[in-house]
Amino acid sequence: MIVNERESRHEHVLQVGRQMMTAARTAPKGKGIDIIEVGMVTDQDIVRLSEEMVRYSEESGMKFLLRDAENLQQAEAVIIIGTAHKVQGLNCAHCGYATCAEKPDAVPCAINTIDVGIAVGSACATAADCRVDSRVMFSAGMAAQRLGYLGDCTCVMAIPISASSKNPFFDRKPKTPVQ
Repeated sequence: MIVNERESRHEHVLQVGRQMMTAARTAPKGKGIDIIEVGMVTDQDIVRLSEEMVRYSEESGMKFLLRDAENLQQAEAVIIIGTAHKVQGLNCAHCGYATCAEKPDAVPCAINTIDVGIAVGSACATAADCRVDSRVMFSAGMAAQRLGYLGDCTCVMAIPISASSKNPFFDRKPKTPVQ
């Protein structure tokens, strides 16, 4: 039997995506409390994510979202990582307020945000270890958050992944809207 890499590549990328989700889940947590959520977006949901990025660009005027939306469609999967909105009760002042009780509800707990960063780093390291191309995208994470892909999670970040001869997520040209 001969297995051509081109025929098995997509399933391999999805398997790496599953490993990335595990790496995010098992990443260290600032207080040891697991409040992150992790998911993998594939197929038509990547298209929906890209379309939401275009809508967000129209609302916000941020043109880089158009480039990222087009770029996202070259991904075979997108790992999304977010956090629940929960105060950790450390009174660490990392959020800018002296105590957790003083922090307004709209201000995220910095420990939660740090936990997302650690999980994203762990997931990206797994992708690199498996030689799968990736890039962290705030833009796709915001679109996933707006679509509710991780429920009511906040601070959602996205990691598109691909396996091709050249990483499609770098050396990108800025996009401008078509008039």
